[in-house]
Amino acid sequence: QLHLVESGGGFVQPGGSLRLSCTASEFTLNGLTVGWFRQAPGKEREGISCINSGDGTTYYDDSVKGRFTISRDNAKSPMYLQMSGLKPEDTAVYYCAVKRGIDYIIMGPRDYEYWGQGTQVTVSS
Repeated sequence: QLHLVESGGGFVQPGGSLRLSCTASEFTLNGLTVGWFRQAPGKEREGISCINSGDGTTYYDDSVKGRFTISRDNAKSPMYLQMSGLKPEDTAVYYCAVKRGIDYIIMGPRDYEYWGQGTQVTVSS
């Protein structure tokens, strides 16, 4: 069983930055994709970014492209989501998730097998 833990959320003013981390009990598995999702109150959970363990291809939803960066230092390090230029509409609970398979775009949340508990990000003046 793979366990995921997110951290790094918090309160930030518009235009600010945060870096989310996703630590896994085992991150050296091959053939998987790690995704970041978020869910705002009253809205469905949406996928915003993913990276695969194959060639490291990254994907970003248009809503975060150019402002968020998904990364990983090495095969055993946490996964990061660097968020810059934050907007009030980025306010949500952010989740990392893992699925088997090499993806090049983010799939729906039902395709992901393992989830963290989420971390709150609030953007407000």
